[in-house]
Amino acid sequence: MALPPQLAKLHSVFHVSQLRKYVHDPSHILEVEDIQIREDLSVEVQPVCIEDTKTKELRGKTINLVRVVWDRKTGDSTWELEDDVKHSYPYLFL
Repeated sequence: MALPPQLAKLHSVFHVSQLRKYVHDPSHILEVEDIQIREDLSVEVQPVCIEDTKTKELRGKTINLVRVVWDRKTGDSTWELEDDVKHSYPYLFL
């Protein structure tokens, strides 16, 4: 498998059980995004928006959570502590 130069540090070998026959579809053509991969092979992703909020009660303590959307195309989102997100990404709360 030929990977683009930005992904040269990733292992390009996959087990045959992970492969399946490809059926050509013109809508599968993807735009290449310029991403920066760190030395430890991690990528920093900026959140898109806050989708939901909820309050959890743990051992008598109230914890505020927010659902952060990381990628609108895939719908990738996670529940994070509201205080942490406010500290790291204050523009999401304007």
